Amino acid sequence: MTIMNNALSGALASQVALSATSQNIANLQTKGYTRQAALLATIGGNGPRDAGNGVAVSQLMRFSDGYKSQQMWRAASSVGQFSQSQPYLTQLERVMGDESASLSAGIDKFFAALNAVAGVDPTSSALRGQVLTAAGLMAQRFNNLNNVFNSQLQSVVQQRTAIVDSANSAIAEIASLNLRITHAASTGTSASSLIDARDQAIDRLASQMALEVSDQPDGTRNISLVTGESLVIGGVGGKLAASGGVTSVQSFSLSFASSTFNVNTAVLGGQLGGLTTFEHNVLAPLQQGVADLARQLSDKVNATLSAGYTMSGATPGKPLFVFNAGSTSAMLQVAPGFQASDLAFSKDGNPGDTGNLQELLTLKGAPISVTGLGTVLVGDADTQLVGKLGVDSQQNQSSLTTAETVRTQAEQDWQSTSAVNQDEEAVNLVEYQKMYQANMKVMSVANALFDATLQMMG
Repeated sequence: MTIMNNALSGALASQVALSATSQNIANLQTKGYTRQAALLATIGGNGPRDAGNGVAVSQLMRFSDGYKSQQMWRAASSVGQFSQSQPYLTQLERVMGDESASLSAGIDKFFAALNAVAGVDPTSSALRGQVLTAAGLMAQRFNNLNNVFNSQLQSVVQQRTAIVDSANSAIAEIASLNLRITHAASTGTSASSLIDARDQAIDRLASQMALEVSDQPDGTRNISLVTGESLVIGGVGGKLAASGGVTSVQSFSLSFASSTFNVNTAVLGGQLGGLTTFEHNVLAPLQQGVADLARQLSDKVNATLSAGYTMSGATPGKPLFVFNAGSTSAMLQVAPGFQASDLAFSKDGNPGDTGNLQELLTLKGAPISVTGLGTVLVGDADTQLVGKLGVDSQQNQSSLTTAETVRTQAEQDWQSTSAVNQDEEAVNLVEYQKMYQANMKVMSVANALFDATLQMMG
């Protein structure tokens, strides 16, 4: 009977719809889950007096919007880019701005010790000893800060290597999911959970580097870097590699199929791009600027001392500092064996003369050339380096705040389309339940009519 068939199709369709609704409710708190719904379509009749042949579930529809997903992945790249460098910037600000570790305080104390000698007695062994002590402490501040730079560089190298390993895992997962999604489509199996897993893997990868994602007719997604190199095509994935480290420039490459490409991480965006940009634009220039200050300050002090006489009055001065370019632990140090009596404060050989000492005091206002700043005064160099670092940190923090806001809005947009709405699903649950019950009632009526017809026929 047509009535019975129609009711049966309606009951079966409502069961599928109830199943989709129950799946949505079960995954109410599942991150990245995309809600589904049964798409119902009427089955047409066969003649002018045939109302129709019931209803069918044409497909299980996923509520997804490719544009909103793309926006979310782009925002993830921006957040990754600025979030990775901010901890390093904050640490440098705290170290360089700390009174107990700042270069400015060390330089001030060194010149203050020189000034104390000039104002009291240039032959005082105690005051000369204070100058030597202040020189050693100032050198130690340079070395401590250089150690912080080297430690951060090592951390950046290790972090980028870890990101490359994590990215390779995500690339392999996306390629594998592409294959499984294609297989599911060919066998008529639902691929919704596989698509969700792939989208989450893409989201993780997007936080590590900016991506271009393109949908293919077979349901797969091809992934490439913003610079054009392919990471995933169908079920084939590439592999990133990092080589080098702290003692040499770290380089990156991408192997895909039988080809290998060099990758410039500075333009990749995401976590990889953010770390490389921080290293090239902030860390390396800052470390070089501090080295410039240490080298030129030591050169000027050594040259001035070499032009004077020690406390004996007959011995010419000798260098106080030794600058070790490229040293990882002792960039600046007091010359081995240097004694307080070796300080050449006299200009004319008279132990009580302070002519050369006065010239030493003027060095604090002497101009030097510092990477990232240009020509500055010795006494102002560290302050300006710290100021520039503060500007870089504030700009990065501002960009991070903006990126996080955009990411939050992108997530909310995605959720408005794809996330499970508890109230909406509760309504659907009641409606499909009623639909099922109504169709079962129709089946009961149809059965009663069939029995009545049999009785009439006798």
